Amino acid sequence: MASLTAGVGPSLPRASSSAPWKQLVAPGSQTKRRPSFPLRSSSSRPVVCCRSSEGDPPPASVRVDPDLVLHDALDSSGVDTSHARAARGDFCAQIGRLSNIERGTSISINRAVDLARTALYVAAEDDSVVSHSSVPLPVDAFIDRLDDLSMGYCSHFESAYLSAPQKFLNSVEDYLYAKKGFHRSNARGLLEPRALYLHSVLTHRSGSATMLSLLYSEILKMLRLWGIVNFDAEIFFPHDLESLPRGYDKRKGKEVDQQHVLTSEALLHQMLTDLKTAFWPFQSNRSESLFLRAANAANCGDQSGIGESSAFQLASTKAAHHRLERGIWTGVRLGDMRRALAACERLILLDVDPRESRDYAILLYHCGFYEQALQHLSSYQKRKVPSPGRPSDPQSSMEEDAGEKLMVRLNLLMMEEGWGRPSQVRYFLGNKAEPW
Repeated sequence: MASLTAGVGPSLPRASSSAPWKQLVAPGSQTKRRPSFPLRSSSSRPVVCCRSSEGDPPPASVRVDPDLVLHDALDSSGVDTSHARAARGDFCAQIGRLSNIERGTSISINRAVDLARTALYVAAEDDSVVSHSSVPLPVDAFIDRLDDLSMGYCSHFESAYLSAPQKFLNSVEDYLYAKKGFHRSNARGLLEPRALYLHSVLTHRSGSATMLSLLYSEILKMLRLWGIVNFDAEIFFPHDLESLPRGYDKRKGKEVDQQHVLTSEALLHQMLTDLKTAFWPFQSNRSESLFLRAANAANCGDQSGIGESSAFQLASTKAAHHRLERGIWTGVRLGDMRRALAACERLILLDVDPRESRDYAILLYHCGFYEQALQHLSSYQKRKVPSPGRPSDPQSSMEEDAGEKLMVRLNLLMMEEGWGRPSQVRYFLGNKAEPW
């Protein structure tokens, strides 16, 4: 993790009065408040992207990853994916600017990637995939709403805060959490889907710790542009289910606080992982990993020693698989294959953990895309990091066993002529019954 702080923002003139922003934004001015980020032309939107080399600008071309099937599968089932593809392209254009340094940079000072816009592109793709709307999600309108939220803090600012960093941060939190009413939404430890999309958080003011941290960081960035933040401000990201993200002066922070600093890569990875977890189609046993739940539904997991409770979990898993086979999606608590696939594909593009390819492969197996499932499972087998001499935990061992069984099954299926690709797309990819 790069040891970078919030005090290195652009230096702007600060007025001696208690309202320095008045010097920067004239009354009635229509000046754009958000710093501009170079956007890739919409006429040539990439479907996949790659990590740029450290310190270099994003490459003009991007490498092609193994097949990502969601958009093509939806197209073949009669769903218009033009807006979804455009949003995915914009997402790729943003994460393509993540150099190795930027990946480890705190969200409080990140410059290369517009994290708020990237989060809205994720929401725009999922909205298009599920709602089939002919109108794309208005990303710019929600960016304006976010800017208005930042500007709304102005009435809370006092010049005395410039010499008292913690008072200043307390006033920001009072504005965000008390006056505006933003709060955590983790009922009983479950992820509320609308709390995972930035546009919904801005509308309903209820969000995950990741989304609230993003809002906090965007306010700090805007205040730094106005010259108000002149100290090393950092955001403390909570790992429990109730605490709110808090700001602190990094010069007075402790070493243990470093593990609570959210980097650009960590925020994007957590945001997408939350979506994958919330919409994973197999929700039967939360003590198991997502991969094991899906592997058990495919009878690739270890079924030995099944007791009464685990027999119930196995029955629930099989019921989930049966719903998917019949194209039934009855609610978000039962998962959504489309948004789970979309989250997996974006995690693969973000390129943080090779296990994302494994998780994607098991979903493709359930969808009947055996050829692509084998490609991604093989990619995981080649890229996974071995740990010689270190005993693995029981769940990791079960995951490895299930992965090997899945590999054998996929190889056998590929030996049968005509089994590489499904003759028709599973109905649940095009289900229009219940958006969001």
